Amino acid sequence: MGFRKKSKSPPVLSHEFVIQNHADMVSCVAMIVLLGLMFEVTAKYAIMFITVQYNVTQTLDTDAEDKPEPFSYYKYGPKDMATVFFYLLIAIILHALIQEYILDKINRRLHLSKTKHSKFNESGQLATFYSFSFIWGCSILTSEEFETNPTFLWEGYPHIHMAFQVKFFYICQIAYWFHALPELYFQKVRKEDIPRQLYYICLYIFHITGAYVLNLHRLGLVLLVPHYLVELLFHASRLFYFSDENKQKGFTLWALLFVITRLLTLTVSVLTFGFGLSRTDNQGFSLAEGNFNVLTVRMTCLSAICLTQAWMMWKFINFQLKKWREQSQIQANKKKAVSPKSRPSKKDSRVTR
Repeated sequence: MGFRKKSKSPPVLSHEFVIQNHADMVSCVAMIVLLGLMFEVTAKYAIMFITVQYNVTQTLDTDAEDKPEPFSYYKYGPKDMATVFFYLLIAIILHALIQEYILDKINRRLHLSKTKHSKFNESGQLATFYSFSFIWGCSILTSEEFETNPTFLWEGYPHIHMAFQVKFFYICQIAYWFHALPELYFQKVRKEDIPRQLYYICLYIFHITGAYVLNLHRLGLVLLVPHYLVELLFHASRLFYFSDENKQKGFTLWALLFVITRLLTLTVSVLTFGFGLSRTDNQGFSLAEGNFNVLTVRMTCLSAICLTQAWMMWKFINFQLKKWREQSQIQANKKKAVSPKSRPSKKDSRVTR
C-alpha cells in the first residue's frame, strides 16, 4: 500500500515494491504533469491533462436593450483521454490515502478475518465514492432543472453541449472506474473476488462511456444518481454489519429501494428511447453532428440497459435466496440444539413418579 513505512524494503521494481509504493510512484507522475505548467513550451500540453477541453462560447440574448451574455459550453473529443488519464492518477492517490489513514485504522480495531477485511475495504472505498458522486449528481440535477421537465431528456437531441459541471462529472466518473482496474492488483484482491469486481467495473465503464459518447449525458445522469444512492446504502449497511453483526436493518431498506430503482431505470429508459427520441424531429445518424438518433442505436442502448437490469435482478434474487437459506438453516440448528434439552430423561420421569 502507498504511504506506508516498512522495516524491510523489497527489491526495487519487484511486485511487492510496486504494490507498497504505487501511490508514491503515481504521485511523481502527477507532479511531473503539474510542473509542465511552469514552462511555456510544455504548458499547452500540461493544460490538456489538467483542464477540461473543447470549450465553446455562445451568446445568450436576454433583452433587446441588454448586451448578449457569453456562456461557455463543452463538447467531447479525443483530448478527453488525456484528462481522464490525469484524474485516474488522482483517483489512485486518493484511494491510497483513504485506505491508509481511515480504513486500515478501523480494520485494526475490528480485528476482521481476511475475507471480511477485503470486503470491508471494498465497501469503504465504494461508500466514499458513491456518497460524493450522489451529492455531486444531485447538485447538477438541481442546477440544470432536470427534475422539473422530464422531456428535457430528449428534447433538442443531440445534446452535444455540456455545462462544465456535467462534463467534469463524467470525466471523473470514467477516470474513477478505469482506476479500479489497476487497484485490483495494487490491493491484492483475492482471485475468487476478481471476476465479481471485474463484472461491475466493466459495466460501469461501458454504460457511463456510452452515455458520454452518444450524447446521452442527461439520461445517464438521471439514471446514475438513484443507482448510486442504492449502492451507497448497501455498502454503508455492510460496513455497519462488519462492526456489529446485529445491525442488519439497512439491508431491508436497501432491498426495497433496489427493486424500486430497477423499475425506475427501466421506465425512464423505455420512455426516453421508445417514445421520446423516436418522436423527435432530428432523426438520423451523423458522427460530425453527434447525432445517433436511429432505430438501431436506440434499440441497442435500450437492450443493453434492460439486460443489465435483468442481470442485476438475477443476482439480487440469488443473494436473497442464499440469505434466506442461511437463516433457515441457523434456525433449524437452534431447534435441534434446544429440543433434546427440553425433553425430560427417563430417570427424571421415574423420580417424579
